[in-house]
Amino acid sequence: MTKKKKKIGIMGGTFNPIHFGHLILAEAAYEQYHLDKVLIMPAKEPSHKTISDTITEEDRVEMVKRAIKGNDHFELSLLEINREGITYTIDTLTELHEEDSEIEYYFIMGADSLFHFNSWKEPEKILKLTNILVANRDLSTFSALNSQIDYLSDKYDEANISLLDTPNLEISSHALRKRVRQNLSIKYYVPESVEEYIKEHGLYQNKANVK
Repeated sequence: MTKKKKKIGIMGGTFNPIHFGHLILAEAAYEQYHLDKVLIMPAKEPSHKTISDTITEEDRVEMVKRAIKGNDHFELSLLEINREGITYTIDTLTELHEEDSEIEYYFIMGADSLFHFNSWKEPEKILKLTNILVANRDLSTFSALNSQIDYLSDKYDEANISLLDTPNLEISSHALRKRVRQNLSIKYYVPESVEEYIKEHGLYQNKANVK
């Protein structure tokens, strides 16, 4: 009898801060694709954005820890945080497959990331190593998203890209940082434990963090 492959999701991001949009997306992937667990993986140094040096890696990791506490099928992964240099998805997937090639991976992303997927490092190799699960954040771009999936599927033979059925939540970490700077509430945008951490440590009060 062939052993059933373990199915693991990967939810990457800067998580600066992590919010309910991230968590709902990861939970939807777990539920709809019957995953065994989802790795919540903070990036060290993303190639596409700059993280203000007034927010530490420890801050971002601690917020993730607090956000996923009590969810047995979410697991914090420090794989990217512990690797030096710019964070590239292909390096992460290569390392995971070297550790265990029998696991089937599902990389979770928003529609905005899929539209820029061709600019990622070695997109063809990424699609050989993982399935892509994509959520549409804006119903007005649904047809465009389907067109992008068709385009990538035609361009790359190994592409396995599927849609996630998720609520249309317009939450961004950038907007939350700005709200904190403006002394506006972020209650109901982030878990209470994350909100408390931000307040306790005075995060995002520096203007440099609003960018």
